[in-house]
Amino acid sequence: MKKVIGVYRNQSMHWVGDGFPVKNLFSYDRLGQAISPFLLLDYAAPYQFKPTTEQHGVGSHPHRGFETVTLAYQGEVTHQDSAGGGGTIQAGDVQWMTAGAGLVHEEFHSAAFAQAGGLFEMVQLWVNLPAKDKMTAPQYQGIQAQDIPVIQFDDDAGHLRIIAGKYADHRGPANTFSPVNVWDGVLKAGHTAEYVHVPVGHNALVVVLEGEMLLNGTQQVLDSSIVMFDKDGDSEIQLEAVRDAKFLVLTGQPLDEPIQGYGPFVMNTKDEIVQAFNDFNSGKFGEIANPA
Repeated sequence: MKKVIGVYRNQSMHWVGDGFPVKNLFSYDRLGQAISPFLLLDYAAPYQFKPTTEQHGVGSHPHRGFETVTLAYQGEVTHQDSAGGGGTIQAGDVQWMTAGAGLVHEEFHSAAFAQAGGLFEMVQLWVNLPAKDKMTAPQYQGIQAQDIPVIQFDDDAGHLRIIAGKYADHRGPANTFSPVNVWDGVLKAGHTAEYVHVPVGHNALVVVLEGEMLLNGTQQVLDSSIVMFDKDGDSEIQLEAVRDAKFLVLTGQPLDEPIQGYGPFVMNTKDEIVQAFNDFNSGKFGEIANPA
């Protein structure tokens, strides 16, 4: 089984805008190349929002050099960007936005969810782009739940959804710029998934969002935690749920390129960061046609 090389937990919550109460479970400024090509993951744990006619979310802001991936568990998010991308995701859906050369976007609770209120739960993952693709044209993929392959575990113990990459004979619908797997799972207490196979040579992470898990028979992992694995050696990870668990398995081929980030931009050099700010300030990222 793959060797565990690190376990990190964060229970501290902060607000992103006024619509996303999140826990930052990992980021490149702390873990660097060890999590490449992944950069950051924020988990908006279940939070009750009261009905309102006001907008809650994050207003217009720029990005360049990477992709944002939003997984909706509860609630709805509406996205708009200056490249013409946009849509609303509901529970089970995924937004995969390639910022590439640069865009401006906004994310708000959908009008229907805001008016009804309710529990809101999301994950946002940042995926780095290879240097050769950082200035690619922006793209938007709206992935609906029914288009995501689902692998059922034995004994009705849970399932694994293949959002990106490949598992067994199932391929996820997301298009990616480098070899990446994003698998989204649930596992009932007292059950084991034997064994989840991940590609040798990939950086691999298990993110435990809710519940409690035992990995490889020995490593206890509580909610709001990530587990990092040695990228060499075995390909197998044993997943056992001590309490009903919600988790992600993330694997990716390391880019092995410099990471230089500042705020909403992630490039390879400081000069490229300066250029990103200059381009944004001069209007080269465009404008959202009909801002909310």
